Amino acid sequence: MRWVRAVGRWIGKSPGTYVWLLLLALTSFVVARMDPAALDYFLEKRSTNIHQLSSHPVHALLASLIWTEQANFLFYFAVFHVFHVPAERWLGTRRWLTVALTAHVLATFVSEGVVAWGVNHHVLPLNMSTTVDVGVSYALAGVEGVLTYALAGAWRWVYGCGLVVFYLVPLLTSHTFTDLGHFCSVLIGLAFYPITRGRPTWDPWRSVRRLAPARG
Repeated sequence: MRWVRAVGRWIGKSPGTYVWLLLLALTSFVVARMDPAALDYFLEKRSTNIHQLSSHPVHALLASLIWTEQANFLFYFAVFHVFHVPAERWLGTRRWLTVALTAHVLATFVSEGVVAWGVNHHVLPLNMSTTVDVGVSYALAGVEGVLTYALAGAWRWVYGCGLVVFYLVPLLTSHTFTDLGHFCSVLIGLAFYPITRGRPTWDPWRSVRRLAPARG
């Protein structure tokens, strides 16, 4: 019972993340057992592509947050604990969710807007309007961006600049709409600095020095 209470307290500090993980666990289970021939059609109906955004925008935006192209739940479990859990605990559920959803929605419209322009001007093939585009990566990148302000001193600059470079390099080399969406998501997360004012910051080096044994 002590372990059960401890787990309950842990989950209670970031409930939104664990509800999201539960939904991903269920959908990953479904994806892993679907016929590959039918999977693309199934996910296309839950994608944030041009066709679905034009006909069912709210459904597409919400459904794409809980479906992934590959059943790789352990990866998402680890990544959510690295970024979403600390972000929700630091900002609170409401502010954390605001950042995640804003990044997901705005980055989707920017990236798919570029795709729509390319299709309409015959720069991109017509089938790009129905491509499979699901996943949690835009929301994740936005949360990664806002976490920049959870770090203190020079660590903030090291993490923030490293994050921008990490997402900028694929955009400059691959030029895909998803790379554009990821980069936009990071910038959106960085733009949420005002909601982080007054929140405590963390200095990793200071924490290490506190754990180091005192010299006699």
